[in-house]
Amino acid sequence: MKSENHSPKSRRQFIKTTALLAAGATFAPALFASGDQSPMTPLMKRSFGRIGFKVTTLGLGGQSSLQWTPENTDPVAIVEKAYRLGLNYFDTSNVYGPSQANYGKAFSNLGLVPGKPNFQASKRKAIFLTSKTMLRFGKGGDDKPNVVGHSNGPAGSKALDDVRRSLTQIFGDGTGNYPKDAYLDMVLIHNLVRMEEVDALYEGYAHPDPKAATIGALAALRDVRDGTNRTGLNPKKEKLIRHVGFSGHSDTSVMIEMIQRDSEDLLEGMLVAINANDQLYFNMQHNVIPVAAAKNMGIIAMKVFADGAMYTKKAEWSNNVSHVVLEVGSKELPANQLIKYSLSTPGIHTAIIGIGKISEDPTQCQLSFNLKHAQVSQNALNETERKEIELLASKSKEGKTNYFQKSFQGLTPPREVRVTQNDKNAVITWHTAYAGDAAIDRYEIWRNGFLVTEIPFQPQTTKTPYQFEDKQKGKGTATYSVMVVDKKNRIAEAKG
Repeated sequence: MKSENHSPKSRRQFIKTTALLAAGATFAPALFASGDQSPMTPLMKRSFGRIGFKVTTLGLGGQSSLQWTPENTDPVAIVEKAYRLGLNYFDTSNVYGPSQANYGKAFSNLGLVPGKPNFQASKRKAIFLTSKTMLRFGKGGDDKPNVVGHSNGPAGSKALDDVRRSLTQIFGDGTGNYPKDAYLDMVLIHNLVRMEEVDALYEGYAHPDPKAATIGALAALRDVRDGTNRTGLNPKKEKLIRHVGFSGHSDTSVMIEMIQRDSEDLLEGMLVAINANDQLYFNMQHNVIPVAAAKNMGIIAMKVFADGAMYTKKAEWSNNVSHVVLEVGSKELPANQLIKYSLSTPGIHTAIIGIGKISEDPTQCQLSFNLKHAQVSQNALNETERKEIELLASKSKEGKTNYFQKSFQGLTPPREVRVTQNDKNAVITWHTAYAGDAAIDRYEIWRNGFLVTEIPFQPQTTKTPYQFEDKQKGKGTATYSVMVVDKKNRIAEAKG
């Protein structure tokens, strides 16, 4: 492994860069006119995977003051200002308390609710609205309490109940009714943690049976996306959503499994925790994000500030108004650089950030600040600059900010290595290794202690394993191993 460069030149460059980062925290946004007006210049947008939408690099998160509203704060005004400033990606969830109802009030004022006198269909088509469900079943599943999930809706709710709850709270009367033209752009299966949840979600997906006692949420969501009734759960054949995806904060291996099982490319979006302390944990940027990018999914970053734990908030799940962070950023760890880090992570299209407060004064407005500093390209940082930001972030709470993320593990060996051989050849198969704090570079196949071939790394996007056929094996039984090598030339080996 190469040692770090501690030359006087690199030290001077680091000091210079650090000073610039600290200075960036004090700059007032210059992108906007005074007051609460539209942006002076067009906002940067990126193609949202294969979804066919150009998404602004900053989206509005559905938590913070939209869920837990501090005194003298108007959550509706936050949504309205985000819209006026040009944001076109909006996030909420069925487990975010009054967040969906707050969106409903704002959308009604903004002319985004079908059937209202001020409604304009073109304005509705110009935004992308995502809600979420934590329910894992479309039908049944109550005998599996560890994976059934939960909702803020009535007891016994299932995934499609959450979809309709979103529609009535955002576009309807809040009591179950919604206009026939109302829809959600995307519904995410929220917060995957364990493999058993993936099993539950895919139950009945390949061969849906309306008579089945249990049907996973994915088959149900597919019905209301396509206007079909293969599950028997959509008898009116409504089309209520346009896209399906999932989110995860914790275990990147579970998220990879979720994508690999998707043989029909149903999943088009992924919301993922990604910030500058990511590589101190079982990281997302070298594991699941490349898999999702290889499937051309729309990828949304969250936890850019570790839910405020990079700053004043304790590293724990938010659950009340005291956890809403009203001041973000410090001289030691400028918030603008954390935004730039997440948005320059390869594969990311937009970042959602919850807003605690807004202000007519752009120097005091979190929304204006975040939006200004989200105007960055995907290659805004080189590798050295990313490392410098990681170093700054690692000093926050000694790097123990990402309470939501699984603990660090280094480079793992390739998984499930199998060797089938005869006197003419051998076929070696394996499943992906998991990266540590550096990306995987290649796999190597070794026979009887000698290198046979090197295979450049490509993300494994399906359950079909990697495969190599050794046609030069020769007679007799050979001993094979598969090695994985990362970008820091570290090696992990698995024998067949």
